[in-house]
Amino acid sequence: MCPIEAVSVARTSDNEVAEFLRVHPDTEAVDAFVIDANGHALGKRVPVADLAGLAASGVQFSACALLADVRGLGHGAAGLGTEDGDPDATGWPMPGTLVPVPWTRRPTAQVQLQMREVVNQQPLWWDPRVLLEAIVQRCRAAGLHPVIACELEFYLVDPGSAQQPGDALIPAGTHGRPQRAVNLSVDAIEEHGELLDAMRAAALAQRIPVASAVAEYGIGQFEINLMHIADPLAAADHAVLLRRVVQGVARARGIEATFMPRPFLTQPGSGLHVHVSLTDAAGKNLFGAAGGEQLLDQAIGGLQALTADSIALFAPHFNAHRRFSAPFVPRTTSWGHNNRSVAFRVPVSSPAARRIEHRIAGADSSPHLVLAAVLAGLHHGITQELSAGKAAPGKVSESLPEFSDGLLASLQRFEHSRLLAEYLPARYLGAYAHLKRGEYAAMMNGLLPAELAFYR
Repeated sequence: MCPIEAVSVARTSDNEVAEFLRVHPDTEAVDAFVIDANGHALGKRVPVADLAGLAASGVQFSACALLADVRGLGHGAAGLGTEDGDPDATGWPMPGTLVPVPWTRRPTAQVQLQMREVVNQQPLWWDPRVLLEAIVQRCRAAGLHPVIACELEFYLVDPGSAQQPGDALIPAGTHGRPQRAVNLSVDAIEEHGELLDAMRAAALAQRIPVASAVAEYGIGQFEINLMHIADPLAAADHAVLLRRVVQGVARARGIEATFMPRPFLTQPGSGLHVHVSLTDAAGKNLFGAAGGEQLLDQAIGGLQALTADSIALFAPHFNAHRRFSAPFVPRTTSWGHNNRSVAFRVPVSSPAARRIEHRIAGADSSPHLVLAAVLAGLHHGITQELSAGKAAPGKVSESLPEFSDGLLASLQRFEHSRLLAEYLPARYLGAYAHLKRGEYAAMMNGLLPAELAFYR
């Protein structure tokens, strides 16, 4: 039997480490982490003295961390962490991801890891980045080069106040005025200008390409936009890292930033909106070129075809399904031009910026898995020459069952989707569904406040 040949892994170089420490000589520790199935950072904090060794040899920790629930706990999905004996994998620092963490109490850096099997250094099949990368490669092989920009909505809340809707909203600031919801309010931006400026500065220090920040419809709700880039993996990474920045900077100032899709039943929900266009290899926008309208129609048709089976990725948690009853959240697979009531919006733009805005996903979803489903839909629709049907002429208010049947029903449809299994491994569909059912069961093991009000 031939020995297994180890594959080479691109990793942070000695020169990159040396240059970082030259610029940031006071650094005391390094957060080394992977991005799991929830878009959370899981890993280790190591002393800066170990950074050179980390770059040279990697760091070992449990391979099942990539398939953990929102608490960072495993559920033995696909036998990972249980039947396999819970083996370690090796986390290799990714080039270009060694950056400062400006909000920590002591000078800290962070570096993103790519996990590999210990012996042969093969990628792990349950790694969300690996799943997304495979679909990106299929798109590019078909001459479709995705360009992505993500928008993330979140609420700022007071972590010390009562956990009731309306009571947890942070004060209006130094002026003492009560908060009110004013969409696109520049006054609201100014009220929280120091905090939002600190978030922007921290994001830029970490090379996250942030664009604008806007006040949203909810009281204390904001949205930060990321710039369009032609690297879907980096776009998903940036969305995860931006959430980490927003929450870290807010926490350092005694405020909580939450990306819960529906933290307040009396306020709008928070979403992860994905803007996606397709270019040719030279970077020319295919939706804006000759024949682009037909290609756009096919792409939206593919998104529609995969939506129902992908709800478990767009709304991966119990709370996420509450968002589908919130204002401004699509509950059908409708599409339209310059229309925010639809699932797939075609914004006003020049031909060079022609794109689709996918508006279904909640702000707590995994950007990597959301993009995997979105790009799978585009590829499916274009290669199968589907059609989206007529654009919605105005506000869409009806609903479809798959948007409201809840988490368990969406997991059942996801796990047995033949269409998704053409893009994601069938064993991952089963493992993800197993994980989320376990998470749901663990949450339901406790009494919900409403139960006491209803049944006591």
